[in-house]
Amino acid sequence: MVTVSDGKSKPELMRINLSMELMTLQRLEVLTPSSAAAANGGPPAESKERMVQITRQKVGGLGLSIKGGAEHKLPILISRIYKDQAADATGQLFVGDAIIKVNGEYITACPHDDAVNILRNAGDIVVLTVKHYRAATPFLQKQLSKETPDSDNDATCAELKADEGWKSSTNNSRPVSMCSEPEKKWVDIVSVPLMMAYVTRYIFGTDKLRPNAFEVRGLNGVSTGVINCDDLAILSQWLKYITDNIVGLTHLQMKLYNRNFAVG
Repeated sequence: MVTVSDGKSKPELMRINLSMELMTLQRLEVLTPSSAAAANGGPPAESKERMVQITRQKVGGLGLSIKGGAEHKLPILISRIYKDQAADATGQLFVGDAIIKVNGEYITACPHDDAVNILRNAGDIVVLTVKHYRAATPFLQKQLSKETPDSDNDATCAELKADEGWKSSTNNSRPVSMCSEPEKKWVDIVSVPLMMAYVTRYIFGTDKLRPNAFEVRGLNGVSTGVINCDDLAILSQWLKYITDNIVGLTHLQMKLYNRNFAVG
């Protein structure tokens, strides 16, 4: 737990959530029953692009199956996530996610078989850029309930295309009882992309050091605000973890760039 302010107003109690590519500040809020249902660990409601890192397993590979492809005029959609395998272990991938990039390379124009090969040969550590299509999920889940073989791509794609509104439909959430009690939930307030971000303890535009406080600024101009830690040891730990993630992302990006250059 930390306190966060804009340097002028009273600090507010928040929580830091640190992932490989994002640093997110969260605030504890009371949710209405409808908003609580959307926040309880299900797939994302909004179709924002997300980066997810998967470590390939020796048995089971990436632990997911895909459907769709350019020949069907559909995105590459995750149709199955195998329990306790690599994709499931991330906790960040869902049936209905469209794979936009694999290791930074677009696959949106790839036929199905090419996308399968790209995923199969992407290396041991794979970074997927995905975007959730909420309305595609029921079609894919229905195919799973029929125990349709993974190779049966055409049947699923035909059913998806038969519904012209599948991209925009949003009314797929379960009904929520209006008698449910409000609950508290950690809600994301600000997220700072760590790629090319930097950490500073100085007051912006000066050479004055903040006591027991730091700020993270992203390449896109987003800032966490001033994060205050009561304990100097905890402050040092956060600085190390955040800096390690920034450096790790930089090395990963360099590795991806180098793959596109000729030897020598």
